[in-house]
Formats: sequence, structure tokens, C-alpha cells
Amino acid sequence: MTVPFASDPAQTRGRLYPEAESHFRSPFQRDRDRIIHASAFRRLKHKTQVFIEHEGDYFRTRLTHSIEVGQVARTLAKHLGLNMELTEAVALAHDLGHPPFGHTGEEALQRLMAPYGGFDHNAQAIRIVTRLERHYADWDGLNLTWETLEGIAKHNGPVLGEVPYALADYDALHDLELSTHASAEAQIAALSDDIAYNNHDLHDGLRAELFSTDELAELPVLHDCFAEVDRAYPGLNYYRRRHEALRRFFGVLVEDVIAVTEANLAELQPRAPGDVRHAGRMMVQFSPGLWSDLKVIRQFLFARMYRAPAVVEMRRQVTQMVDELFPHFMANPDDLPKQWRKDVAEVRDEVELARIVCDYIAGMTDRFAIQQHERLLG
Repeated sequence: MTVPFASDPAQTRGRLYPEAESHFRSPFQRDRDRIIHASAFRRLKHKTQVFIEHEGDYFRTRLTHSIEVGQVARTLAKHLGLNMELTEAVALAHDLGHPPFGHTGEEALQRLMAPYGGFDHNAQAIRIVTRLERHYADWDGLNLTWETLEGIAKHNGPVLGEVPYALADYDALHDLELSTHASAEAQIAALSDDIAYNNHDLHDGLRAELFSTDELAELPVLHDCFAEVDRAYPGLNYYRRRHEALRRFFGVLVEDVIAVTEANLAELQPRAPGDVRHAGRMMVQFSPGLWSDLKVIRQFLFARMYRAPAVVEMRRQVTQMVDELFPHFMANPDDLPKQWRKDVAEVRDEVELARIVCDYIAGMTDRFAIQQHERLLG
């Protein structure tokens, strides 16, 4: 049963380009399906989460991460009586704008694009789904509903201050009300992202042997999870022990979000989706105590995983690749693929050219960027 403040597909604010609705899928189902079938979604399978895509078959990629986020988001949405299809659409699309090489690639593009309006992966996701996906006869992009686009744009909260150009361009055509919070469904997608990566980064760090199970068992929350496993399964082998503990950690995060969100909603008593948007604060949250514990865990991961010597060395190498590819394409736009050259022919200044080059590089997978660097620069 849905709650009164759930997003109703029958009451959607619609699409930028009107089109006949499906006889058997709701508007939000169609959004989710279009995202799944998008080229940018498929490319996530070869984009870094933490480790470069080719470093191991078991490490998360942006694609497997997005699938895990979608799973958590569906669970939360169903329990809270919200629209699962909208929640899942936002969850699956939230990382579409990430460039190759994870946050390292994003930092490089932010620096390179500083003279041309900057780079922001959330805004780039909007640019992808509204402009760069070019498969339909009648429009550029995926022509998603207002609610899905709003969720992608501001699932982490209102967009205040200077709006990234990639978001501002579309917002001028289709007002996403950037100064307010997003729907409850989009807020769930945002917290599901936190739940997923807080859990799977620990998995991946253990598999990469960047820290030990015993070190993990000393961290807040995890200490209790390991203790519970040891009481229930004394003598369990190390692999199953750590998996059982992390499974419990995952459950702690989900249950905490549910409890806090239900309390926030009970206090607000929203009667329509707009009540959540105008609440002035996020409704979907961790408790302050758990949030403090997660900060300690993130500090541990930063020191032991994100800044591990092998990871730092790979960051240096891939930063150099992006630093060299960008000026190469700026000086040699004819090296861009044929389908990009029409856009290049229409540019009026260096800023427009830089944004095309940025779109092209940001869309690359890890391995394609490595191959292009080798082919063009040796």
C-alpha cells in the first residue's frame, strides 16, 4: 500500500517532449527501462568504483554498484510505501555521469574544465539523459519524466549557489525546482548509495588485502557484528565469518535508515509529495550516532584503501592519461569519432569545444581511455 506522499505516476509532471503513454508500463517504469537500455548504463560495467576495472574480476564496478544501490532502494521504498519504479530509476541513473577512473578521473576533469565551466558528475548525468543519448527519432536524450530528472539532479539535496552548466542548460528548458529537496523516492536513492558503498568498499578492501579482518573487527558497529557472528558460529572459517559480519553490518545500516526516516515522516505528517520537497531538511537519514560511526569507518577506508600505495600509484598514472587526452583532443578535434564531428563543426568558441571534449572523455570506460591514450599518445 502506498502512502499519500508517494510519487504517483498518474500525476507525473510529464516529459519535456509529450508522447503517448504505454498501455502496460507506468511512466516511471518506462524511465527505469530506458535507463537500463541506455549506452551510458552499459558502459558502467567498465568504469572504476575504487579499483581500475581490469584489476580483478570480483571488485565492484560502477555497474555492479548501481545494481546494488537499486536493490537497497527498492527494499526501502517498498517498506515505506513509496513508488519503487521511480526510486529504482533514480538509483540506477545516479552514477551515469561518472568519468573513467572513478573520483580520480572526476578530479582531473574538474581541474581541466575549470576555465570552461567546470565538471560535476551529477550534472553530467543530466546532460547524458537529456542530450547525449541519441537513439530516438524525435528527441535527444531519453525524454524522462520530470520526477526522475529531478531525482537525478538533486537526490543529495537542493542545488544552491552556482548551478553547473550541464544542469543549468536543461533546467532553463524544464524547471526542476533546484532550490528544494527532492522527492522521498530520490532521497531513498541517495541513502541507498551510502549504504551500498559503505558495505561493498569493505568487501573489496578485504579482497584486495589492503587490511585484515581483525582490523575491521575493531571498527565501530563492525565490532558488534563480528561479536554476534562469533557467538552464533564459533570457529567459523575466516571467509564466511567476515561475510556474515558484513551482512549484519548491511542490515544495521538499512534498519537505522528505516527507523530514522519513519520517525521523521511521523513528525512531518506529509500529505503529498510536495510536503517532503518543502520540508526544509532531508527526511531519509541515518541516525546521528550511526553517522558518526560511519565517519570513523570512512576515515579508515580513506587511509587504508583510497590512499593505499598501489591505489595512489594507479591514480597518478590515470590522472596523467586524462591530463594528456584532454589537450590532445582540444588541439586535434578531428581525432574524435565521426559521430562527434557534426557537433565540433558547429562550435562557436573554445568553451563549446572543451565541453564536447569533456563529454567524450567523461563517457569513456577505463579500458577505452587506456586504449585511446596508447593509440594517440603512446
